[in-house]
Amino acid sequence: MSEIESIPESDPCQAAVPESGPPGSQEITPVAPPAPSDEAEPEAPSGFASLGLSASILEVIREVGYEVPSPIQERTIPSLLAGRDVLGQAQTGTGKTAAFALPILDRIDLELRAPQVLVLVPTRELAIQVAEAFQRYASHLDDFHVLPIYGGQAYPIQLRPLARGVHVVVGTPGRLMDHMRRGTINLDNLGHIVLDEADEMLRMGFLEDVNWILERAPKERQVALFSATLPSAIRSIARDHLNDPEEIRVQVRVSAAETIRQRFQIVSGRNKLDALTRLLEVEVFDGMIVFVRTKIQTAELSEKLEARGLASAPLNGDIPQKQREATIDRLKKGRLDILVATDVAARGLDVERVSHVINFDMPIDTEAYVHRIGRTGRAGRLGEAVLFVTPREKRMLRLIERVTDARLEELTLPTTDEINAQRIARFKARIQETLSDERVAFFSKLMEEFLAEADASPQMVCAALALMAQGDQPLLVQDRPEPSRDERPEGGRDDRGQGEFHRGDSQRHARPERGDQPPEAGMERYRLEVGRKHGVQPGHIVGAIANEAELDGREIGRINIFEFFTTVDLPEAMPREIFSLLQTTEVCGQKLRLSKDRGRPERHSGGFGGGRRGGFGGGRRGSFRGRRGRGRY
Repeated sequence: MSEIESIPESDPCQAAVPESGPPGSQEITPVAPPAPSDEAEPEAPSGFASLGLSASILEVIREVGYEVPSPIQERTIPSLLAGRDVLGQAQTGTGKTAAFALPILDRIDLELRAPQVLVLVPTRELAIQVAEAFQRYASHLDDFHVLPIYGGQAYPIQLRPLARGVHVVVGTPGRLMDHMRRGTINLDNLGHIVLDEADEMLRMGFLEDVNWILERAPKERQVALFSATLPSAIRSIARDHLNDPEEIRVQVRVSAAETIRQRFQIVSGRNKLDALTRLLEVEVFDGMIVFVRTKIQTAELSEKLEARGLASAPLNGDIPQKQREATIDRLKKGRLDILVATDVAARGLDVERVSHVINFDMPIDTEAYVHRIGRTGRAGRLGEAVLFVTPREKRMLRLIERVTDARLEELTLPTTDEINAQRIARFKARIQETLSDERVAFFSKLMEEFLAEADASPQMVCAALALMAQGDQPLLVQDRPEPSRDERPEGGRDDRGQGEFHRGDSQRHARPERGDQPPEAGMERYRLEVGRKHGVQPGHIVGAIANEAELDGREIGRINIFEFFTTVDLPEAMPREIFSLLQTTEVCGQKLRLSKDRGRPERHSGGFGGGRRGGFGGGRRGSFRGRRGRGRY
């Protein structure tokens, strides 16, 4: 399996803890490939299969949910596989990272632990993003290593992985030049160079540095240059350093219909389901399409919406055509309100009553965004589009606004009071509507008889009938309880959202009650087979889970550390593939063997517990070393 290098190998319990800091501050969060579903999976999409990529890369493409190559991918991948240099003109957000990463990974020699690929980028944020992409696409390549290097990060964090050997280096020009001058990076085996967002490097004054690096790199190499524009300075670099390049120009025409109101909401991955549920409480909609990234998510999210009383169904590429047609027909006829779909499954879908499109997951590029929201606002009708944006995805939000020339409006999710006011209003409206039903006459007479016999006021009888109608489902929602003093981090949080894990002396030797504090709403409790006896600390747990599951540290709930095991509360909406990944992740030399916590008694006494709610900081997010799926922390 692959890994991102970012800190030295040391004691198995010296892993860094995710930090809630500014974007790009060492945030490397590998993305797990989805676990195989129970159903038979189809072959890789024919579009990618025809480009000449290997079977292992095609498997990754299928797992991450890509089904049809974008225009830049369709033209770039065959050229790079053929060994050609490439000069590509394409905007950010068109899928160009996959366009160069996938074919380059197919040509890497994993036995050679030396930099074979160099990707130059203008910013540390982009360095991290591209490194994450390489790690994701290399999930089936054993012992693969990628290292992001950029200014502002301590040199030892970069020097030790470089000394051990990495296959791909993604870096900013200034820091790379420093390493080359110091002799701490050896580029003798370099076979591929990528210049990403060259126009941004020009704007930031890096072109002289880029020239310096290219002049000192091996002459026998493949070069790919990507830029949104090709001014004379960029073309000069291409003339000097590219050999008879294949010139690829992709003009992306993206515009959203003026009939669509576009809004966004900043929300963490853990809270997306709650945000969607709240939105559905107050939005007046006819039909709705909710877009997610993977086929597995379509089924999982649809089930959760159904459990909340919403008529929902999944739509993905694995659904047989007959069932697909029946599902769409239900949506058209109003027997189905919400469709949870992947991009490709919903492409070309034209249902007039679709009034809302929810981007539950960020689309892979701006073109996909426009295709998604184009499912509403058709034939002159007004439509609504909502985009959920995690804090790490703000850059993509701004890109969507720039490319589509539209300013998205930030929406405010309804408060509990507003939701309850809506529910009460709807309940009253149902009563008023029922009063006009001719069958009421029979029950009116029945109530007269009951009131004559019963010792109750008409008001109390009405209340009893309302309770009967509502059943066990509460009419009003309640806010999640605030954490108690014991649950809050001692000393509060600093301005980066960090907090300390509270472990008082009275807790250290006293075994906590397993069932006295159940998980919060929206969370589930899991058991990990590593405990205090193994030297585990809360930061190790947070670091491992955040890195493997692509969670912000603040999305991880209460942690209780016992003598030989630990319990941790995780979001209930987490994809199931994450849990299989955490089975073999190692912390302090112990496999986590994640399982649902059943309240089993501890094998040995003497454990301790300590509460934490919503986030533990104290290290660098993503500074870790561990095989993907077999991580060691």
